[in-house]
Amino acid sequence: MNGDGDGGRAVASEPGPRGRAGQAAPDGGDRDFETLRIRRVSGSVAGANSLMKSSALMAAGTLVSRLTGFLRTLVMGAALGVGTLNDTYQVANTLPTMIYVLVGGGALNAVFIPQLVRSMKEDSDGGAAYANRLITLVVTFLGSATLVCVVAAPEFIRVMSPSMATHPDQMRVAVAFARYCLPTMFFMGIHVVMGQIMNARGRFGAMMWTPVLNNILIIAAFGSFAWVFGTASRSGISASTITPQGIRLLGVGTLLGLAVQALAMVPYLRDSGFRIRLRFDWRGHGLGKALGLAKWTFLFVLVNQAGMVVVTRLATAAGATAEKTGHPGTGITAYNYALLLWQMPQAIITVSVMTAVLPRIARAAADGDHAAVRDDISQGLRTSAVAIVPCAFAFLALGVPLIQLLYAGAGEEGARNIGFVLMAFALGLIPYSVQYVVLRGFYAYEDTRTPFFNTLVVALVNAAGSFAAYLLLPARWAVTGMALAYGLAYVIGIGVAWRRLRGRLGGDLDGGRVVRTYARLIGAALPASLAAGWVAARLMTAMHPPAVAALTALAAGATVLIALFVLLARVMRIDEVDAMVHMVRARLGR
Repeated sequence: MNGDGDGGRAVASEPGPRGRAGQAAPDGGDRDFETLRIRRVSGSVAGANSLMKSSALMAAGTLVSRLTGFLRTLVMGAALGVGTLNDTYQVANTLPTMIYVLVGGGALNAVFIPQLVRSMKEDSDGGAAYANRLITLVVTFLGSATLVCVVAAPEFIRVMSPSMATHPDQMRVAVAFARYCLPTMFFMGIHVVMGQIMNARGRFGAMMWTPVLNNILIIAAFGSFAWVFGTASRSGISASTITPQGIRLLGVGTLLGLAVQALAMVPYLRDSGFRIRLRFDWRGHGLGKALGLAKWTFLFVLVNQAGMVVVTRLATAAGATAEKTGHPGTGITAYNYALLLWQMPQAIITVSVMTAVLPRIARAAADGDHAAVRDDISQGLRTSAVAIVPCAFAFLALGVPLIQLLYAGAGEEGARNIGFVLMAFALGLIPYSVQYVVLRGFYAYEDTRTPFFNTLVVALVNAAGSFAAYLLLPARWAVTGMALAYGLAYVIGIGVAWRRLRGRLGGDLDGGRVVRTYARLIGAALPASLAAGWVAARLMTAMHPPAVAALTALAAGATVLIALFVLLARVMRIDEVDAMVHMVRARLGR
């Protein structure tokens, strides 16, 4: 299948002399071409410095956001436990995100950044009118969709978890939670569209920092719940015993958090010189083109969300069965909590790097500069790998003590089971991160069709693997198998995406350099993780109580892993690791 169809733009090869990476040489000859090359290198250095500053700002915001988000899950676990009651909240709270991404969120993230950049470049008002039309479209569409979804909440719960629907108490609580959670999809859309406008204008920080407000409010709500009703380990609270007042406290806190997160963007927009004006003159101003591109993104997220529904249905059923035999922390809550921690390095490093670089890639793609696109994709892959690879092996080696320390309030058995799920996710972080970076290349060329077919492959493999895990493994291990299937699906997805992007860029994706970097990083991380895992396992069995054992094992194991990884990376002369170490030392003033 050709990736240059409806969703993309084919770029013909230019005849004439060639420079690096197939770039056509100017007509002025070698001297002028060398001048151009020097200018380009200088610009690349300046761009790299700018990228590092933007990425550092976003990484700091994302780090705080993810840490507070993770603290939020700890408080949730303490308040509701990690069993079926928390599963009802997880299903209800997942619904608005799934529906939002399905009805428009994917298009906002993937399609409208290049369109906003283009409108800023080509429109006389710097793209302000286009941005206001986009805001108006989001408010109108998502507002209507939210009302419909709140009314249809029971049907959504039945689709997400048929096993939950067969238990009246669980169904009642899940529907009540859903009716508080579903309106958050409206505020998600408002937050994202305002954030994308800021990103297109080169201001990246606000979108990364405002989610902290959401996390703080939700932490306050669940903390208040635990203070009033007691923690799950003491109260033994369940779907049959939770009160309407308790549901209302958690529901209002969840809704208020997203509302404040979205509205907090308004002052940042005003500070950038942008004024929000509702504009309903949508026809003839480029939104139709963006919506045409978005059809493939809609199918992309439809497939993705369908895969999530499959996992949710299987995980809730397996968790309910396992809990009856005394194995808590083996359902959708375990899957989501492990997934959240597992995705943290990706969100802090890879997403920050690529959010900053995507407008630049989009401009290079619009100019037909394939070499610049390739260089930025390669840089994104290699830069993010320095953190992603050792983090993946750290999750594999230290997943159990890490989770047992963090979720000690949810019970030792439940925490251990979540740790096993995290270990199963672990190495899948590498292909997951690579896939994210590679797909940005297609979006830069306004090709949303190829990512759809790629995601279709990933979703099918993930669904098949999850079904196999559910059917073949004992209930307590089914979700662990599903986590393993998730990473394996992205291994397949990389093969499809890499081949297609390489073809679009003229057969050159800097593959040799990228593969060497990843291979050497894995070569340094593997023995480091084995040593760290051995140390952690010995300490976990030799020490008591469990929380002290987990803390000691995690601290000792992490120290061994980091020290040995850096030592091996230096022996192997991995330039990217050396650059990171020097940057950290410079920041510390050493």
